[in-house]
Amino acid sequence: MKASRHAALLETLEARFAKHAQRHPGLAWATVSARLRAAPDRLEALAAMEASGGEPDVVDHDPATGEVVFVDCAAESPQGRRSLCYDAAALAARKANKPAGSAVAMADAIGVRLLTEAEYRRLQTLGRFDLKTSSWIATPDAVRRLGGALFCDRRYDQVFVYHNGAESYYAARGFRGLLRV
Repeated sequence: MKASRHAALLETLEARFAKHAQRHPGLAWATVSARLRAAPDRLEALAAMEASGGEPDVVDHDPATGEVVFVDCAAESPQGRRSLCYDAAALAARKANKPAGSAVAMADAIGVRLLTEAEYRRLQTLGRFDLKTSSWIATPDAVRRLGGALFCDRRYDQVFVYHNGAESYYAARGFRGLLRV
């Protein structure tokens, strides 16, 4: 990553960090910045999260290890990561009208992973997300073996977990990524 792009990304992340202090109480930007500067590969992942509309922000911190956790905090599922089926097997199984890719493969390419149900529910305690969209979440192997995949959204001031065929894709469904630094 070029130094100018690196600096611009850090400025964006710092501004978001300051604007949404309720997501990471008691954590100083200097702590986060030091972790990021020591992990340039993580900056690349954050740049990809940002470029695809994720608006990543810190949502957790482990004081014992210093690790910080970034999650996509865009109000809706990131625009640049929608219309994807669940994983590569689902993409391969589609015979017609294949989507451009899969959520799991795109997450891997970016260097993040899909949120678990518990992580998605925790994110929803920090704000109101996916009021008009939905997001694929990490699906248990037992469900995936049967051809299904899970996704979540927030409707009627409740967080819902649903299932769909893993091959399905919709313009309003994407995924949120998680990155540990």
